[in-house]
Amino acid sequence: MLNWDIENQYLSSGYKTICGCDEAGRGPLAGPVFAAAVILPEGLLIDGLDDSKKLNEAKRLSLYKEIKEKAVAFAVGRAEVEEIEAINILNASMLAMNRAISALSPIPDFALVDGNIARGLPVPAVPVIKGDGKSPSIAAAAILAKVERDAFCLQMDELHPLYGFAKHKGYGTKQHRQAIIEHGACPLHRLSFLKGILNEAS
Repeated sequence: MLNWDIENQYLSSGYKTICGCDEAGRGPLAGPVFAAAVILPEGLLIDGLDDSKKLNEAKRLSLYKEIKEKAVAFAVGRAEVEEIEAINILNASMLAMNRAISALSPIPDFALVDGNIARGLPVPAVPVIKGDGKSPSIAAAAILAKVERDAFCLQMDELHPLYGFAKHKGYGTKQHRQAIIEHGACPLHRLSFLKGILNEAS
């Protein structure tokens, strides 16, 4: 259940500006990993805000607009496929979060990060396991990251229509795996994620 308990815990310990941060796109076989950072007005509860995975696309889009209207600040960052390949997906996710937090104005003095790892960030931060179902700030960030990445997947689909990116968003569905076997990888694929599939194709 979303409430301000986690944010209030750190506000009461002296932090003044707290952002929530989450990523979208760690698991897919293709495309950048996106991250968003959001500072909400203290105590704000947006009606219907929830873990982005529990929401349909129409609800996410509606909340995406409302979050951007009501947030004190928000920003989205990403790490490219080449960066994922160079430093691995976990480090690339942290890099995308770093870019999102660094782009906020005002810059927060603390960050709540979804998951079990928070490192390499420009402000003090703590990880919050399943935070997108507990913290409004993280839930808002999760929705921004998901909507932005999904929009990018539509662009990927236009550039590389053989793979079905608009439908599966880069995840390793049966259709996507079969397209890779038939057509090989495109420039947006994460080759380190494809070793088993490419071996199958050879």
